[in-house]
Amino acid sequence: MSSRIGFHVSISGGISNSVDNALKIGCNAFQIFSRNPRGWTAKPLQGNDVENFRKKLNESKIDRDSTFVHMPYLPNLSSSNSKLHKKSTNALIEEMKRCSTLGIPYVILHLGKHGEKGKEDGINQLQKACNSATKNRIRDYKSVMIILENGAGGRNSIGSKFDELGLILDKLKSSSSRSNSFGICLDTCHAFAAGYDLRTKEGVNETLDEFRSKIGLSNLKVIHLNDSKEDLNSNRDRHEHIGLGKIGKEGFREFLRHNAVRKLPIIMETPIDSRRDGPGNLKVVLDLLT
Repeated sequence: MSSRIGFHVSISGGISNSVDNALKIGCNAFQIFSRNPRGWTAKPLQGNDVENFRKKLNESKIDRDSTFVHMPYLPNLSSSNSKLHKKSTNALIEEMKRCSTLGIPYVILHLGKHGEKGKEDGINQLQKACNSATKNRIRDYKSVMIILENGAGGRNSIGSKFDELGLILDKLKSSSSRSNSFGICLDTCHAFAAGYDLRTKEGVNETLDEFRSKIGLSNLKVIHLNDSKEDLNSNRDRHEHIGLGKIGKEGFREFLRHNAVRKLPIIMETPIDSRRDGPGNLKVVLDLLT
């Protein structure tokens, strides 16, 4: 079973606080935004904060390979708008540099939405952005891997279906000088919203068999474990507490015990409200694994 389970945690008051926040909940994996996710400008990382982050992480029992940075919300790497695309590409490059400074080996990104020129153009734009970020990367962030996250689907979306995600990954790997620069994050809420039924053992097996054939399990690097407030195939990205949404406990029990998932880092992005908090969701997941 996975011994690397955690949450997206806050960096409020300084990035080094994220390690404390993760440990408080009982995490042995975690994800952060390295900056304000709702703005374009990022404050430079402070040397003492970086030093504290690295020190705290080294002294914790959290493996560096179980730490992730998530891209902010505003960039759209698939946009046909040249100004937005350039801004988004620069944001990805900056995020990779910040990952390297912190010693975090992965940056997770949403693939974005294509514009009026259509899906093929959107995929080409995404490829162009990722190639720019990996092609001439300076030595100090060459080890940072770009992780593509499956989408929930909907209007103009890219990468919500496994065949399309596999095609994008193949394009990126074949056009990059470093084919090991890319991997996949599978978000359970997004997959369910995109039409992959995870409610039963049969559904879980079918979904992961399709992932294996269209993308390849060796490319799966991390799981975003989230239940869904919305129905199967809703194309709506609304996360719910584990077992309290439309996927349900039985589906998560089968998913978590599947061989394709058992050894991967698992990150929850579940709500915090009066019904349940982080430790509550962690307890549910640990109970499902026993």
